[in-house]
Amino acid sequence: MSTSPSGALRPSSCELQCPEATDSPTPGHGNPRKGPPPLGPRATGKERGQGNRHPKENAMSEPIVVGTDGSDESDRALRWAAAEAVLRERPLHIVHTVESWPYKAPLFMPPETTEQMTRTGRRLLAAARGRVEERWPDLETTTALVAEDPPKGLRDQSAKAFELVLGSRGRGGFAGLLLGSTSLRMAAHSTVPVVIVRGDTTDRGEIVVGVDLLGNTGGLLDYAFDAAALRDARLRVLHAWRTFSTYIDLEYDLAIEQTKRDLHTQVVEAYQPLRAKYPGVDVVDEIALDHSVAALSHASRNARLLVVGAHQRHWAAPRLGSTAHGVIHHAHCPIAVIPHTE
Repeated sequence: MSTSPSGALRPSSCELQCPEATDSPTPGHGNPRKGPPPLGPRATGKERGQGNRHPKENAMSEPIVVGTDGSDESDRALRWAAAEAVLRERPLHIVHTVESWPYKAPLFMPPETTEQMTRTGRRLLAAARGRVEERWPDLETTTALVAEDPPKGLRDQSAKAFELVLGSRGRGGFAGLLLGSTSLRMAAHSTVPVVIVRGDTTDRGEIVVGVDLLGNTGGLLDYAFDAAALRDARLRVLHAWRTFSTYIDLEYDLAIEQTKRDLHTQVVEAYQPLRAKYPGVDVVDEIALDHSVAALSHASRNARLLVVGAHQRHWAAPRLGSTAHGVIHHAHCPIAVIPHTE
């Protein structure tokens, strides 16, 4: 599938018609808009990446990938992803997945059904790309229509991405659910950072990162420092812990204060190596005597991005972890879930 300069899709050799022809442009390829990274006249100073305190690589092989299904939530994710792509000077890759079984079992499905699915998917991608090009005309953008189970299709399309951006709930979710199953599965299984766009998406507030001192925090903290540097935002490094209620009832205040001092020292030691790499980032650290989900959710009220780590793999199966699972249901801002690194 390729696109015209106006953003409309036009037929090509990789049209989606059947399982054997579902290949689509890989991220960063296809028929992208040509042009320099800076934004058009509608872009704000923040969107141009002012405040980036360290050199970034040019828009090359690792795009920002965003999944879209035409829902309001996915439209918010699309806008966030486009602004993120401009800020990081990376291309944007928009992906729409359709269920694969109608294409794999054509004898049991009228031809007009698969044709309608294809036409609908193309129109959805064309509309999404058009909205991006209207506001960010110089952003390099590609699209892909994929016949596959949504988690697998998104995982394949984002395998070489910088990060994957998703809405908090798509068309397949029930009104009472706070997070779509696709977003939740991708947060647990993705090998690249997954940003779930929810809550307040305005470009204000600090970056908050939750730190588990028992795990490897290198990749988590590096992502958080980088996000803060790009946005000229303060970085809050938060570690939450709880003690037994009887411990407080017996008023062991001195012991609690000593524990907090010890934890503070460990938190500072964890992020200290990154201070030289990001010397301009204003860092505050916080030790919260609270459940980690409650503490991070509360901190997200004043944040533009909450960064948490996915749990390390348990045997062969990836796990999201109770803290990450909890905050992506209750946070008041977009959440970046960073995969565990050894």
